[in-house]
This record gives sequence, C-alpha cells and structure tokens, in this order.
Amino acid sequence: MTTESKLSFDDTAVAFATKSDAELLKMYTLFAAMNNNFLVKKGGNLVQRAFKWGLPVKFVVKPTIFQHFCGGENLLECNQAIQSLGKANVGTILDYSVEGENNENSFDRTTKEVLATIEKANTSQFIPFSVFKVSGIADSRVLEKVQANEILTPQEEKAYARARNRMETLCHRAHQYGVAILVDAEESWFQEVIDTLTYEMMAKYNREKAIVYNTYQLYRHDRLEVLQRDYQKAVQHNYFIGAKLVRGAYMEKEARRAAEQGYSNPINSTKEASDALFNEALTFCVEHLDRIAICAGTHNEASSYLLVDLMEKHGITPNDKRIYFAQLYGMSDNLSYNLAHAGYNVAKYVPYGPVEAVIPYLLRRAEENTAIAGQSSREFNLIKKEMQRRKALKSA
Repeated sequence: MTTESKLSFDDTAVAFATKSDAELLKMYTLFAAMNNNFLVKKGGNLVQRAFKWGLPVKFVVKPTIFQHFCGGENLLECNQAIQSLGKANVGTILDYSVEGENNENSFDRTTKEVLATIEKANTSQFIPFSVFKVSGIADSRVLEKVQANEILTPQEEKAYARARNRMETLCHRAHQYGVAILVDAEESWFQEVIDTLTYEMMAKYNREKAIVYNTYQLYRHDRLEVLQRDYQKAVQHNYFIGAKLVRGAYMEKEARRAAEQGYSNPINSTKEASDALFNEALTFCVEHLDRIAICAGTHNEASSYLLVDLMEKHGITPNDKRIYFAQLYGMSDNLSYNLAHAGYNVAKYVPYGPVEAVIPYLLRRAEENTAIAGQSSREFNLIKKEMQRRKALKSA
C-alpha cells in the first residue's frame, strides 16, 4: 500500500475540521485576494504607507490578514491559537517577528522576548520549539564584517561579544528547560558566522540530545555538503545535530547581490535542483537519525510524502520525537492537520508582535507565496473544495 493511499493531503474534511463555515468563508475571501499579484503588491504598499502616516488602518488589518497569519500582538494573545492548534495535535512555534530596528535596545528586547517563549514552552505541552534569528539579537553589519575577516573597531568588538552572550543566554535557558531551539538561517554573507556560533552552542548543549538546531537552506547548492560535514564533526566530537531543513527565503536578494559584487550566485539555478537537494537532505538525515534530529520546514507535498515514506522504510514510528514537520500558521493546513491526524509530529510557525511591526513580515510572506507557482491557488482551491463538500452534506 502506498503512502498516498493511507495519507491524503487532499482530505479537506480533516484539514479544515477546526474551522467554522464563517471562518472558512473568511479564508476563502483572503486567499482569493492573494491570488491577485497586483492586489498583493499594491495593497501591501498602501498598508505600509498608511501605518507610516499614522492612518487608522489597524482595525482593518488586525481582524483580517494579521489574524489569519499571526497568533496575536503578544504572547498572551497567542494562547487561543496555541490551544486551537493543540486540540488538533499540532504544536506551536512562537516566532517573535518584529524586524528592522537593528540597535542594542531592540536586541535586548528581542532576547527578553525569546526567553519568554522558552519559558512558555517549558510550561506548555503544545510548544515543542522556540526560535530566533541571530540578526534579531546582533548587528548584521558586524556579523558581515566578521565573516569577511575585516578588523572590527573596539565598539564593534564589544557589540559582537554582547551578541554572543545573548545567544549563549538563549541556548543555556533552552537546555536548562529541555526546550529545543531553532536558529533561523539568513543571508549568505553572514550565514557562516551564524553557523559557527550555532556549532559552538551545539557542541556545548547537544550532548544528550538535539536542543540547538541549525537551519539549512537547500536552495543553496552547497548546503547538503555542509550538512554532511556537520554530521561528521558531530560524530567526531560526540554531540547531536539539530537540523531544520528549508528551501530558502532570500532568493532575489542573493541573486541581486551576487550580480552586483561579481561572485557566483550561491542559489541553485532551478527550483527542481532545490527540490532534489532538499529531498536528498531529508534522506541523509533519516539515514543518520542516530545523530540527527529533523525539523522539516516545508509546504511541499511531494517532500512531505517522501519523509513519510522514508520513516516507514526505516521503521520509524510517526511520533518519533526526532522528526517534526513544520508549516507556517495560516497556510498548508492540508499538510499540517492531515499529518497530525495520522499521528506525525507537526508544528506551526506562529508569528506574533505588534501589528504595525509585523506587517512587513506578513507582506513578504504573501508576496513569496504568491510568487510560488500555484501556491495561493492551491490554498484557495482546497478551501473552495471544502466549502462545496459542506454544502453538499447540508443539501443531502
């Protein structure tokens, strides 16, 4: 019997079981709008300008796109989303998504907020991971200079030391509570520094099991080799690897910078190549589960089916804590809820933060997923299918 005959991502009854008819209609309207590239781009620009000018648009944004894709403006407001997901056996990854301030006060605030998510995870059965971006606790310009082997000023040396201390604080607290913590991947021109810092944390805190997870963006053509190298290093030094696998989020920016500065683009030349590399990385991780724990961050159905097949092939039970599937809150519920219904470990990335601060994050997600061939249409068509199914049941 094939996996697809046992587990179907087309099962909308399971995918939308937690949604009322009114909520489904609201989703239908939102994704119908997201199907329109022009509307997403122009509407996004207008919303950003409105917030910049202090216009009262929050009352429109919060109950619509914000409510669909975010858990709330603060941790307390996220409780409803955490509980709702938890009832369906879907975990929550609280993602503090305030961006762009890039100063020491904001780095300290972000550190404090991530510590609060670790505390919350420690007291909740529904929160399997915490997460942070290193650029949220460190000046990315300093990180870039470190990677380029440029001499830091005394002030920059102190800033880098503070950043290392913040990362140490977060990973220490996560280890203290036994809460896994994901270190997000970022732009290639300071990713190697992030990797190095994360390896240091792994070597210190992953002695018994994977607590600290590095993120591998498989749209970069060298990441599988890096993952394999990291595995060998972990074996050599006797610690565990936490590997969050994603395709990647900075494709246009990476290509533009490579062209401007005259170096080879680190991104695969085709989507097919990225898909193949992601699937190879999944296979490698499952085959080396003795040392690697996986968080597969993917909205791709074929890759999700592959991971299910690999687990079955290697005799790994669906609820093995070393393997998690993860998707964004408000998207790909057909994957998340059907996997959870079948007994697999699943978690949703749930962004939160003040509406005006999170809007840039939301608009970037909307544009990215509208740009992916068929992504918004896929969401839209599944919602429409469920609405038709419910209508047929009522008229029967």
